[in-house]
Amino acid sequence: MTIKEVCEHFIIPVDTLRYYEKIGIIPSVTRTKGGQRDYQEEDLCWVKMAICLRGAGFPVDKLSEFVRLSKEGDSTIEERLTLLTQRREEVRREKEELEIALSRLDQKIAYYEKARECGKSCCDPAECSCDHPVCSCMEEKQRNSQ
Repeated sequence: MTIKEVCEHFIIPVDTLRYYEKIGIIPSVTRTKGGQRDYQEEDLCWVKMAICLRGAGFPVDKLSEFVRLSKEGDSTIEERLTLLTQRREEVRREKEELEIALSRLDQKIAYYEKARECGKSCCDPAECSCDHPVCSCMEEKQRNSQ
C-alpha cells in the first residue's frame, strides 16, 4: 500500500504517519526500488498499534517505549503489560475527574434551568449543592458578611 492508501484506510493525516515513522513509532517501512513507501502487512500492524494506543491516550514517549519493547521480543511482555496497566489506571483517574466535572455541570445546568423558569438567578451559595472549594469559599464569605 502507498502512504496515501494507508492514510485513507486508517483515516489519518499523511503528516501524522510520516511523524510516527520519523520518531520510530512505526519502524522502517518497506520501500520500492524508487524509494516510495510500500506498506506491507507487518508495517500495517505497527500502524494499527500506533493508532490504537494513541487513541487510548498513550503519550508519544510511552508509545515509543512500547514499540522499543515490542521490537525486543517476548522477553518484554511484562514491561509492556505494565505500561498498559499504568495507562489504564491513568484513564480511570481521568474518568473519575470527568465524572466530577460532569456532576458539577449538571448541578449548574439544573440551577440555571430553574433560574430561567422563574426569570432570575440568585447568587445565594445555599442554592449551590457543590462541594467545590470555590463554592465552599463563597459560602464562608457570605456567612462572614452577615
